[in-house]
Amino acid sequence: MRTRELVSAGGVAYRKDGDSTEIVLIQTSSEGRWQLPKGHIDRAETNEDAAVREVREEAGINCEIVGEIEAIDYWYVERHGKTPERIHKTVHFFLMSYIDGDVADHDDEVREARWVNVLDAIEMLAFETERSVVEKAVGSIS
Repeated sequence: MRTRELVSAGGVAYRKDGDSTEIVLIQTSSEGRWQLPKGHIDRAETNEDAAVREVREEAGINCEIVGEIEAIDYWYVERHGKTPERIHKTVHFFLMSYIDGDVADHDDEVREARWVNVLDAIEMLAFETERSVVEKAVGSIS
């Protein structure tokens, strides 16, 4: 089986709501799972630029990067073509502070984007690696 390397970037976008902190989660239209906004890095684009762009496209909001959280990696098999491919994917996650925008303004790849209390978000996320990213990010939110 052929192996392909993919690199993406995304963010834990947050805002303060009184004493509570909310982050943005997206629900994908194809699988219906809740996850952090992320996507492929375009040619000549930095990890940071890609993360900001992907959060804007998938969650409908503009943010600024506060800092890097971590890069995670995982493996999966893609079965969309004639021959399945083994994918090794690395995702660079950044902590991002909300500037403006509306989560209803997301792209067509996303079924829904919403602000969620951090504790609820950790429960909703489909992937353990993303739950860990959020838990690390929470310690950096001032």
